[in-house]
Amino acid sequence: MKVNVTSADGTPVHAEVYGPEGAPAVVLSHGWTCSTEFWAAQVRDLSADHRVVVYDQRGHGRTPAAAGPGGYSTEALADDLEAVLTATLAPGGKAVLAGHSMGGMTLMAAAGRPAVREHAAAVLLCSTGPSRLVAESLVLPLRAGRLRTRLTGLVLGARVPLGPVTPVSKAILKYATMGPGSAPAAVAECARIVHACPRAVRVAWSHVLAGLDVEAGVRELTVPTAVIVGTADRLTPPVHARALADALPRCTGLEELTGVGHMTPVEAPEAVTARIRALVTTYLGSTDKEEAA
Repeated sequence: MKVNVTSADGTPVHAEVYGPEGAPAVVLSHGWTCSTEFWAAQVRDLSADHRVVVYDQRGHGRTPAAAGPGGYSTEALADDLEAVLTATLAPGGKAVLAGHSMGGMTLMAAAGRPAVREHAAAVLLCSTGPSRLVAESLVLPLRAGRLRTRLTGLVLGARVPLGPVTPVSKAILKYATMGPGSAPAAVAECARIVHACPRAVRVAWSHVLAGLDVEAGVRELTVPTAVIVGTADRLTPPVHARALADALPRCTGLEELTGVGHMTPVEAPEAVTARIRALVTTYLGSTDKEEAA
């Protein structure tokens, strides 16, 4: 079911709701260059007995790009999430919020917002980090330092079009974002989704992420929060997840998935879904079921 959502600056946000009304709610926020389709495995599994909300970040999927550069910011990410929570959950209704990559950064950016405080029962931060994304990236096999940081920034913010999905482009995507043992079907699915992101949107958000600092939001994320990361993640390597686990006020655990890269919900769908289910069971329970609008 499509839900009409309007963000604080008037941007229409595409959101979808699946699953039985009255079931425990889960809200999924995708990452940079992805879309609601990135959560397909989780939606299929969880919607059998959960109310599942997914939405497209601005400029991704079916949510239009921002009207100007001011629409690309962590504040805009937080505004959009607040609007989605308000439109899809009943007043006071609780949900487990899960964010992958930029989606996790969205949750950190919005941690102090009223809608998050009202609706978040627990959080899953999946393959994400709060700052120093370019400096800590392992996409380029160089020694850490200023040269690697500068070159990584140029690569991640490159304006060149990705073009059609080809064997070469899939190989590059796999190297940069996925574990070495990723199934060909998973690589193809991620390539299809990432290549569909408009170039201007990809570049605009790359600039936001290059200067990202939502460390303050980590400290404001006071609900129970789990952290999950792949040990082969080059974009947001485990150093970020370990730092998050140390800094979160109520971290419920850090899970490192051996050999998995950055695209954890697609590469290891069972593990990510199981972690979401565990948070629902623990913090919403079988009788604490809020109603979704």
